Amino acid sequence: MNRSAIHPPAPIPAGLRGRCPACGEGHLFRGFLAFKPACEACGQDFTVFDSADGPAFFVMSTVGFVVVGVALWMEITYEPPIWVHALVAGSLAIGLSLLMVRPLKGMLAAIQFANKAAQGRFR
Repeated sequence: MNRSAIHPPAPIPAGLRGRCPACGEGHLFRGFLAFKPACEACGQDFTVFDSADGPAFFVMSTVGFVVVGVALWMEITYEPPIWVHALVAGSLAIGLSLLMVRPLKGMLAAIQFANKAAQGRFR
């Protein structure tokens, strides 16, 4: 019997690494943000995963906090021209967003799987 059938991997590390939340071996993503249809290792169906706007919300909140903090610190410390603010803020916002969105999407999908989350229904 497969070890992952008895002890599934912890959802947060598996999701952050982009691994299957059921077995921890297969890859979760087909491209940058698109889920694969199923796990190549255990066959887990990934079509039911829907992280919706969750990753975008967490990325925007975190990146916004960091960018505004850096902009305030730069202004108080160095008083740079506006083009320096635009260059630093734009680079930080784009870079951090691209760096964070995939791991967060994987983590939210793995947490959904671990908690057996499903679409809400009226009785």
